[in-house]
Amino acid sequence: MTKRDYYEILGVSKSASADEIKKAYRKLAIKYHPDKNPGDKEAEEKFKEAAEAYEVLSDADKKARYDQFGHAGVGGAAGGGYGGGMNMEDIFAQFGDIFGGGFGGFGGFGDFGGFSGGGRPQQLRGSNLRVRIRLTLEEIFSGTQKTLKVKRMKLAQGVTSKTCPTCNGKGVQMKVMNTVFGQMQTQTTCGTCHGLGKVADKIPAGANAQGLIQEEEEVNINIPAGARDGIQLSVKGKGNDAPLGGTPGDLLVVIEEVEDKNIKREGDNLHQELYISFAEAALGCSKEISTVDGKVKIKIDAGTQSGKILRLAGKGLPSLDSYHKGDMFVHINVWTPQKLTPEQKEFFQKQIDQGEMKAEPTGKEKSFFERVRDMFS
Repeated sequence: MTKRDYYEILGVSKSASADEIKKAYRKLAIKYHPDKNPGDKEAEEKFKEAAEAYEVLSDADKKARYDQFGHAGVGGAAGGGYGGGMNMEDIFAQFGDIFGGGFGGFGGFGDFGGFSGGGRPQQLRGSNLRVRIRLTLEEIFSGTQKTLKVKRMKLAQGVTSKTCPTCNGKGVQMKVMNTVFGQMQTQTTCGTCHGLGKVADKIPAGANAQGLIQEEEEVNINIPAGARDGIQLSVKGKGNDAPLGGTPGDLLVVIEEVEDKNIKREGDNLHQELYISFAEAALGCSKEISTVDGKVKIKIDAGTQSGKILRLAGKGLPSLDSYHKGDMFVHINVWTPQKLTPEQKEFFQKQIDQGEMKAEPTGKEKSFFERVRDMFS
């Protein structure tokens, strides 16, 4: 199923400010909130869809990648992104503050998913990890699977927790202030448990104060065909664990393209140089060249001039966003011999003396700019 455009979901333009994006999301979240639409699966999906869009567009880095690469740039193509992977606890934990005191704090909505507006413990999320993977053009063409050894902070075996004695498990503290308008009550995050509602009780040896210990883990990463240099994929839940439980962070995989010594990339199109001899250009020949999809034979017509560009349709790279494939462009260069035998010199001199083999353009030859235009037509 094709994902909808995030800007379309929130009903904002690409030039929308952060405040406009936040207001648009708040409006949709209120409209489709599950407490307001009990048992309505369609409303629940729209609620999740809006949260997915807001998670990306409210983050400057993710928004920039989405604007450049679409859904693939924020993990959509790798199956490890957002949306369907977000449950209600994820949404309330990450975006509850957008309503100034939790989802229970507006319009009288009650508890949902174990969270309420009258002082609820936060669901902390572990930090993300970032790794880089180098891919060849062949791997980018076909897609590949990589297994990486990743050092993650994981919740140590045997860690136990207890209710925070300061906030009694609420995650917040209430403060009453006397003002000229009377008494005012404010709610702040608990300074002892930092909003978790619980503190460490028993921590095994080797773990830090948050009950986390570093361990090495093998992670399999599926790279889709057509990945570009700089694109970032997301493997959900393979980042660092959250202190004392909670939602693990994600593993962010940045693609680096290994430069090929013969083939150069331009978007989904590929280019390579092919050198042929003067004799091959004059008489015509058949040449075998390498592509990212294996070797192919191409025909060089008799009388081929240096600078001619041959187009091999569909021999480029697949596109991440469609079923389209780019093309391979072969740039022909006629190699002029720099060292001649006495016999060869005599032959060419004879041709000059007899007025043969003159440079006589037919008028049908294409200029450099015309050849470039034909490449993209």
